[in-house]
Amino acid sequence: MPAEPLRIEDVKTDSRIFAYTRWDAIPVALGVAHFAYFWLMFYLFPRAPLWVMLILGFIYAVSISWNINGISHNFIHNPYFRSPLANRLFSVMESVACCFSQSYYDVVHMQHHKGNSDRQDENGDTVDWLSIYRHGHDGQAENPWTYTFLSFFRDNPAEIARELGKRGPEEARWGKVELGAFIACLATVALLNWHYILFFLPFMYFGHCLSYLNGYYLHYGGNPDKPIAWGVSSYHKLYNWVWFYNGYHAEHHFRPKAHWTRMEALHRQIQDVQQREGVRVIKPPHALGFLDPDLPPRSETAGTTTPATS
Repeated sequence: MPAEPLRIEDVKTDSRIFAYTRWDAIPVALGVAHFAYFWLMFYLFPRAPLWVMLILGFIYAVSISWNINGISHNFIHNPYFRSPLANRLFSVMESVACCFSQSYYDVVHMQHHKGNSDRQDENGDTVDWLSIYRHGHDGQAENPWTYTFLSFFRDNPAEIARELGKRGPEEARWGKVELGAFIACLATVALLNWHYILFFLPFMYFGHCLSYLNGYYLHYGGNPDKPIAWGVSSYHKLYNWVWFYNGYHAEHHFRPKAHWTRMEALHRQIQDVQQREGVRVIKPPHALGFLDPDLPPRSETAGTTTPATS
């Protein structure tokens, strides 16, 4: 058996600002930069040539997936600040930068961890609303094309709001504040320059599609029946440095509260068990998971895994 898994308190800090580690200043600063980039695109639209704006739009789309799977995701599991108000304000800012409520994302993501990309039950349903098996057939994972481009339209805001309401009226109220914040920002932008909003919305949609593509290969080929193999990992170094160790996804699902700065240590701690249990590892970053040379066919996704390697 491996040593006792890392505890989140192992990264506690004496900082008066940050709750866990001063390293969280990096995702916080980049979250602010992403928010600024959201407004910079609007400012540049009437001033820059179209080819420049198309490049900036594509970068923004990629940055949505990057933020959701890195900054925003880690913030859900380990809020960055000691101050509850600072966490609330950061959450509102993230909602605007990524164009959806951070609190709603929290609900959907916690549901994801309840089901861990589970297979359909006897009623054809899954606990995990994001499960790659939820809209699949014959026990197989869904086609990655439909998962990537249709998942954006499958969210049920009313269902998410009901689940958020179970956390108490304050949480429900903040979810509405976040929704209102980004809707108000989009409405303001549309009123000031309706041409820009027509330019912006396709990139916003594509950014969320890229996030779903990333999420698909975070679990494609994993084993829904083994907690240690729920996720699929990628140890691509540049990817993990830039995406705040999102690649260590099998480790994350095994210990969701482990801080992003401890993913490598957690991997070393449980590596032997991972190899024995057949945790799947892919070579490219998850968003490029379809390029992995050992990608199993969808007919085998229910049980085929590839042994873990560093």
